[in-house]
Amino acid sequence: MSDQKEWTKSSWQQYTALQQPNWPDQAQYDEVIDALSTLPPLVFAGEIRDLKTLLGKASQGDAFLLQGGDCSEEFSRCTAPNIREKLKVLLQMAVILTYAGNKPVVKVGRIAGQYAKPRSSDTEIVDGVEIPSYRGDMANSIEPNLEARIPDPQRLMKGYNMSAATLNLLRAFTRGGFSSLHRVHAWNQEFVKRSPMGRSYDRLAKQISHALKFMETIGISTDIPQMKQAQFFTSHEALFLGYEEALTREDSIEGGWYGCSGHMLWIGDRTRQLDGAHIEFLRGINNPLGMKIGPNHDVDEVLRILDRLNPENEAGRMTLITRFGAGQIEKHLPGLLRAVKSAGKNVLWCCDPMHANTFTAESGHKTRDFENILSELRCFFELHWAEGTVPGGVHFELTGDDVTECIGGARQLSDEQLGLRYLTTCDPRLNAEQSLEMAFQIAEMIRTS
Repeated sequence: MSDQKEWTKSSWQQYTALQQPNWPDQAQYDEVIDALSTLPPLVFAGEIRDLKTLLGKASQGDAFLLQGGDCSEEFSRCTAPNIREKLKVLLQMAVILTYAGNKPVVKVGRIAGQYAKPRSSDTEIVDGVEIPSYRGDMANSIEPNLEARIPDPQRLMKGYNMSAATLNLLRAFTRGGFSSLHRVHAWNQEFVKRSPMGRSYDRLAKQISHALKFMETIGISTDIPQMKQAQFFTSHEALFLGYEEALTREDSIEGGWYGCSGHMLWIGDRTRQLDGAHIEFLRGINNPLGMKIGPNHDVDEVLRILDRLNPENEAGRMTLITRFGAGQIEKHLPGLLRAVKSAGKNVLWCCDPMHANTFTAESGHKTRDFENILSELRCFFELHWAEGTVPGGVHFELTGDDVTECIGGARQLSDEQLGLRYLTTCDPRLNAEQSLEMAFQIAEMIRTS
């Protein structure tokens, strides 16, 4: 393996790159990539460094990471109402965790770039016809016909434009008063207000309002950025490496290379080969990196990947996102915790309780059970407490919409109800009410830590 000094933003091309679309027109693909490389970055090096600092604090237990959003973003859902509702539920969850859990929360969305999707096979059979698999809106269309599934490089450009529009709106919302704590009541969606979780949130919002009023009464100004603005960062899986390379820039102020497609980039369970192109690309950029780890991991390989991606053992650089499933976490997590701790690795431990708890209900819908999600989370915290390590974050697939995709929760959503508002084109998500319920549960765990 080449030395760090030999890295360039295109050196990944000398390695095997898995999970890449089979672009039919190489000349057109090259033209789009060249055009992307001349466009402004989506995020900036200073913002990326700020996030890394905050994640370093979370790895020590002095903050907590909340990461969430859609499994796979869709171009058709890139609208102001959808972005606003998704931000609302993340802000609500964050304020619950901060106020009830007594810990600052680092807010990171799976948003403004999560348009690529790994697949277990390049093709699938639809009505007896073999067609390319859907790889996310940035590659092809979900429509199940051959023409729609042919990868189109112009979708990479559309993905950039959609991400830019999303980021523009997120910055306006988080810095323009929408995320002010004075508006904490306004984040409660209408369909959630009538629920048990909505009422619990409302009570908490009133406590915050009373605290702000008390501060103002005794002469402490609440007209400050900490009260009126929110720090919000973006993340996605760094899957399509040509796109990621095109948006990789050298910082003109402090030097060093940054992947400017999102603040935090992660590598999936399917693409974290030590000798693969994704590891080669990610090792040279200075972003905080996430790495998904499922039941089929090899502990020694995980340690070697940490050496490759974080040779300086920098705090905040690496987030290990475990995804074992409620029935497997006790088998796999303790050994991993001990090995990483024994090796002295600086990592932020984060639990993704969604991916390994997916199953097909009798109705035929792919779903997840709220109780299984919560069970894996509880076990995650308890195992960390037993090993003396820090349970530093959570990673959810969720939406601000009133969907029926995951069963269970306070309203005991049943299998029969899944078809009412099953809107995902990818994996099932927690709806806003279930997300708030999960946040209250996690706050109790944080408080116990």
